[in-house]
Amino acid sequence: MHWLERPDWAPGEIDLERPSVARVYDYYLGGSHNFAVDRQLAQRAIRLMPDLPLIMQANRAFLRRAVRFLLAAGVRQFLDIGSGIPTVGNVHEIVHASDPDAPVVYVDSDPVAVAHSRAILEGNRSATVVQCDLRDPRALFGDPALRAALDLSQPVGVLMIAVLHFVPDSDDPAGVVGRLYDEIAPGSYLALTHATADGDQANARAVGELYAQSPSPLVLRSRAEVSALFKGFSPIDPGIVFLPVWRPESERDSHAHEAERFSGYAGVGLRT
Repeated sequence: MHWLERPDWAPGEIDLERPSVARVYDYYLGGSHNFAVDRQLAQRAIRLMPDLPLIMQANRAFLRRAVRFLLAAGVRQFLDIGSGIPTVGNVHEIVHASDPDAPVVYVDSDPVAVAHSRAILEGNRSATVVQCDLRDPRALFGDPALRAALDLSQPVGVLMIAVLHFVPDSDDPAGVVGRLYDEIAPGSYLALTHATADGDQANARAVGELYAQSPSPLVLRSRAEVSALFKGFSPIDPGIVFLPVWRPESERDSHAHEAERFSGYAGVGLRT
């Protein structure tokens, strides 16, 4: 690949010919922080499942609703694990519209996502970016930048949006969440979304097979399996539901007559 194609924010060691789930997600949302290889994977997935951009928009809409719910519940610090690239409408913008001083920490393992996040957030004293693997919560919560930004003796809103379906069963995603549970204070919340084949089974499985050929295979889990990720957390009504059904802001937003079209679950739980 010609050197002029490399953006100045992309570290030199990054292979721009390998797709990144963070950048693919950015493409689904209509963003510009992606490369040709990411667009190729996304376009192949969309051909298999034309509703994918709509599903990703529903995923982002849930993020906004969940963050506003947590703010209304009194949460004043946020930890977004597997954050990707914090482009327009992401956590810090929603939070800081309500409380400009509330700290937001973004965490991702993708060096490109981290580098670009730092460029976007430069000068924002209430937003921090940490590079860490979510499968090691103890290392994450021991990170000096995170500990400087968050008061872990107080409740925190933890967001794991569209990330745990990239954690294979062999890495014990429920155990990952359990170790995270041990690190956060009572009164904290966990909000997550997760891909499933419970709705549009044929197309969802086809997309899963496509992602199996990428560096980040996709694991589709059932409602029972997603619910198990909340072990120890008290579910907030309406529980684990298809993406647009979690506290929609209008009947139209809920897509109640076609909710299964959105091949992803969403939920929020309280750490008691």
